[in-house]
Amino acid sequence: MGQSVEFGKFLKAMRSRLSPEQAGINTTSGARRVPGLRREEIAGLADVSTDYYTRLEQGRNIHPSRAVLDSVARALRLSPGEYTHMIDLLENCEESLPLPVQGVRPALLQLLDAVGNVPALVLGRRTDVLAGNPLAFLLLADFPAMPETERNLTRWLILDPSARELFRDWKAVASEAVGTLRSDVGRHPNDPRANQLVGELAVRSEHFRQWWAGHRVAKGSAGVVRLHHPIVGDLELNFEDLARLDDPDQVLRVFSAKPGSPSADSLTLLGSFGAEAPVPKSAPVETDASPSQG
Repeated sequence: MGQSVEFGKFLKAMRSRLSPEQAGINTTSGARRVPGLRREEIAGLADVSTDYYTRLEQGRNIHPSRAVLDSVARALRLSPGEYTHMIDLLENCEESLPLPVQGVRPALLQLLDAVGNVPALVLGRRTDVLAGNPLAFLLLADFPAMPETERNLTRWLILDPSARELFRDWKAVASEAVGTLRSDVGRHPNDPRANQLVGELAVRSEHFRQWWAGHRVAKGSAGVVRLHHPIVGDLELNFEDLARLDDPDQVLRVFSAKPGSPSADSLTLLGSFGAEAPVPKSAPVETDASPSQG
């Protein structure tokens, strides 16, 4: 399936979620046969013909200008992340060489070691867990002990019952991870491991099927998670994602608690359980000869 088809599906999903009231369109009384806006309504808002917009949604092999894409994005009320995903779906449609095995950048690994006594993970393509410190694995799951093909944050969140027990807002956290995976697939549409992961999750999880069909796009950067940990009980942690602009395929995710809070005390207690443990590595370290986005 070509990315032009995925581009069309994305536009349709974004149109379906937008109500006439949100778009400032006056509607007459009576039921509407389709959810969201009609094609002609989006076309009018974007100042393009209905026929042209219809061809966009049908995934025809056409090449809209950036001005047209900007108009469509404004009409659909796309967020910055959704706009980037829309562009990715068009620009990354050509067949590409197989992606090399991803290694952790040495500088990022040094940063992981330097963050101190807080949980931290390195996430790669497909939300693979490339590396982490002992406290992160105590907080979430022992990813290094898993088979290599299963060391993936989204897969764990969706399929592992312990993740549902850990996250008090599991649906919000899991759907956000699915949105991040959707964004990654837009950048790397020909990644066989990503396509295999999506297929497995679609077969095994109704929640995943619904979230994936909604074409939600997420770019995690910061937020709050509420946990119920089997060892230390309830925690409320902030998280921050750190990534280079020229390499969005590797992210350092750091969790922290408000100083002096019960959650901070709980993190300290949890850390005491793994104080003597070595730092596990889940992926090879990238050498100087490796590409920065390999």
